Amino acid sequence: MSIFNRKRLTNKVFKLDVTRMRQGWYSDKYFANIMLMLDGVSRDGGYQGQYARDIGRDPGGLNVGDIEVEVQLFTRRHGRTVVVGVDKALSMLRHCTGYFTEEGEWVPTWQNLEVTAVHDGAITEYRGNPLKVQSVIKIHGRYRDFALLETPMLGILSRGSRIATNVYNVLMAAQGKPVLFFPARFDLHEVQAADGYAYDIAVARFNRDFDEQLRPFVSTDAQGDWWGGAGGGTVAHAVIACFLGDTAAAMLAFSEFVPPEVPRIALVDFNNDSVMDGLRTLRAMFEQYLPLWADGRIQEAQKYVLFGVRLDTSGSMRDVSVPPLGEPKLDLGVTPRLAFNMRQALDSAWEQWDFLKPGQEEIAKEYCRNVRIVATGGFNPDKIRRFEKLQVPVDIYGVGSSLLLNDAGTNTDFTADVVRVKIDGAWVDMAKIGRQACDNPELEPVNLEDL
Repeated sequence: MSIFNRKRLTNKVFKLDVTRMRQGWYSDKYFANIMLMLDGVSRDGGYQGQYARDIGRDPGGLNVGDIEVEVQLFTRRHGRTVVVGVDKALSMLRHCTGYFTEEGEWVPTWQNLEVTAVHDGAITEYRGNPLKVQSVIKIHGRYRDFALLETPMLGILSRGSRIATNVYNVLMAAQGKPVLFFPARFDLHEVQAADGYAYDIAVARFNRDFDEQLRPFVSTDAQGDWWGGAGGGTVAHAVIACFLGDTAAAMLAFSEFVPPEVPRIALVDFNNDSVMDGLRTLRAMFEQYLPLWADGRIQEAQKYVLFGVRLDTSGSMRDVSVPPLGEPKLDLGVTPRLAFNMRQALDSAWEQWDFLKPGQEEIAKEYCRNVRIVATGGFNPDKIRRFEKLQVPVDIYGVGSSLLLNDAGTNTDFTADVVRVKIDGAWVDMAKIGRQACDNPELEPVNLEDL
């Protein structure tokens, strides 16, 4: 599965569309042209050109159609990249390396490949010099047997590593606070399993690097498919509308009917007065909790523990609990002042509860101060770093679309280069100018038979 258990995922997890992948359905068309060229040359006498590089012998008649190559796959994303997608790329090699006979029968040749690879979760670094890259997969074998696989292999490496690295950078900005994975609504549902796996690997890598114990939190079951996770969540704005804008009533219904192991997190911005709805919900939940606790029914009381309040004010609105400042745009959305106001209101809420009996103040005080603040809506590494620098009392960040970012700074462009060819049993350098064969000490032999 990853560097964390030294096991690799197999096609039982990925369920590749093997038939169409073998046919080149997912491959850039020029690879189909390459297949036709190499197959034809292998039948037609081999190399007949004049301008071959010096290979130490006369290249005339060399059967380049069946030439064995060394291919290295690497990324050119600047800085550190958390690598994800290796196991799925290896499954492609295992199940789709080979060729079709003239009769249309598939002949597998994966057993002729020699493959080395890193594990998902490895870190590579690139500093802008294409002569010094860190390969994540190296393949030795007859090129026309696996040329069609370059496009889908690079695709899963590029996307998986981009998502994982974006997540890792957000975790770095959050300085050890949990980050909820909320990008499902911003992309096709078909990518959720791969994206959720990349997120899980990033969390595990962060935990290893910084001796943390963060738990992964995804919002859909599909996002947990590859690693055994499950989706979690609370309520959406829509259900508060069903309760006529009464956030407290919606959360009481949630607490009554949703299993108690699901954290009770109130979404409090529906009426654009987060503090008011937060306090109303806090009181309503505690009023249900208190008699159960007082009666010793602790397990039942847990249903009414308010785990957190979620701030999600639109970036075009100013919450009414935030008095306007001179610069209007500083008041819009989820702001540091909103979080500070919410924390202060939660911590002191119990002081206004006139239903408390002597001796109940401490339990009420503890209940209020244990409520976490979850911040969502437009968060990215820069915004999170700003909140953390100001020591804003946010306990958990929910991040969505920014984790899918694919711009100049986040593009995780993977490339596959033929860097050597095998001639008369010896490997000869044959990289395009500006590239060369590069090693990576983390590469390990891969037994494709296990995949």
